[in-house]
Order: sequence, then C-alpha cells, then structure tokens
Amino acid sequence: MALDDFGTGFASLTHLMCFPVDIIKIDQSFVASLSRESPSSIIVAAIMDIATRLNIRVVAEGIETAEQVRQLCELGCHLGQGYYFGKPCSAAETTQLLRANSQVSDAQSAYRPFMM
Repeated sequence: MALDDFGTGFASLTHLMCFPVDIIKIDQSFVASLSRESPSSIIVAAIMDIATRLNIRVVAEGIETAEQVRQLCELGCHLGQGYYFGKPCSAAETTQLLRANSQVSDAQSAYRPFMM
C-alpha cells in the first residue's frame, strides 16, 4: 500500500498506524520548496526518519531539477519521480523505454513467457 501526496490533505501520520503502508510518496509541494534549512527540508528529513524506523520506502514526487535530486539524496531519499527523469508518455513510448532499459538479459527473457 502506498500513501500518495504524503504530508498534505488526507495522507497523514495516523495512516501509518492504521494501515500496512509499504511506500510513502512525499508531496511535490515539499520538493518544490526544498532548500537548506527550509521548513520543507526539515519536514522531508523527519518523514525520512519516520519511514526508516518503520521500514517504509519513500518516493519523492515532482522532482524537476538536479539540485532537488541532490538535496533529496542528502536527506536519504533515493527514489523519485518527476519531469527531471522524464515527461509523461504514451503506452507505446513507455514500452519502448522499458525494453531499452531492461535489466533482463536475453537468456533470462526466454524464461519469461509473458514478456513482449
């Protein structure tokens, strides 16, 4: 189970006690205003600490710059999504990207009958 837009709206700390959460997705509003000693960086650091202690993976949403990637890595967040990594694309383009960047060797793919 993943909590989307964590830290805003309905995705709150109480959900971590009530549901078997596997992934927290940090809301892009925190990522957009990251800077040294900003409230956002302090909040992200706290979320990372909580997630680490609860063995929950964290994904940062809305990453648009290399500086945001650097700051998130410094805070311990190593998973992210956003325009910095790629813009939304069609199913055909996504399939092509997955094939081009797959970590499955040709020998392994013979054992995966459902792969295209």
